Amino acid sequence: MLVFLAPIDTFKRIVKNKSTEEFDSLPYICSLLSASLWTYYGIVQPSAFLVGTINAFGSILGIVYVGLFLFYAPPSNKVKIALIVGTLNVGFLVGAILFTRLAFKGEARVASMGFLAAGFIIVTYASPLSSMRTVVMTRSVEYMPFYLSFFIFLSGGVWALYGWLIGDYFVSVPNGTGCILGTAQLVLYGIYRDTKPPARDSACVSFYDLEEGWQRQPLLSSTHSLVSSTHSLVSSAHSLLASGHSFLES
Repeated sequence: MLVFLAPIDTFKRIVKNKSTEEFDSLPYICSLLSASLWTYYGIVQPSAFLVGTINAFGSILGIVYVGLFLFYAPPSNKVKIALIVGTLNVGFLVGAILFTRLAFKGEARVASMGFLAAGFIIVTYASPLSSMRTVVMTRSVEYMPFYLSFFIFLSGGVWALYGWLIGDYFVSVPNGTGCILGTAQLVLYGIYRDTKPPARDSACVSFYDLEEGWQRQPLLSSTHSLVSSTHSLVSSAHSLLASGHSFLES
């Protein structure tokens, strides 16, 4: 639950400044999708009531976070963010629930949702990698909140232990992966914690110049690139579900 509460300070800053600045929307979008899938997993798996309850709370907070991000995002980014939200948090979620309810029954339905939820929680844990790239390029941890990284590490470890104790590998394996990724973020935070970003110089092109140049690109081109990336993500999820289906048949 602390993972879901960790971004509150970030969104206080966003609301105060009325801007999303250089913060990335992807971690919050993926977190909302993952929490929604785990909520449904908790519904179809009787022994996962605790998982479903906590992630239902996370889903509510996720809706608030994504809504605030959409509201305060620059006009040039609103359409792109809305496309991802519509594709993943609405289209894919509804499609996954309908497909598993119509195609599977009983334990097969539980296992299929387990594969999906496990796959997307790994995507959620990996989504801050884009922030890690920003940290390396700017030599600043300003846009990688410490508490979010810390609670990803802590939550991943605790849930991995819980999944191992109850024998639910859909819970233990992806959360163990999240604990490792959280550790990597903390290590990066420790390296660049006291490092100041290089001064901007007219003779060189900095990361921020590249970002500004990217924002000046035609919206159609940027949106096409983003839709292609989202399509790849959905295709990966489809492959994951197909693998789970093959596993169940075998």
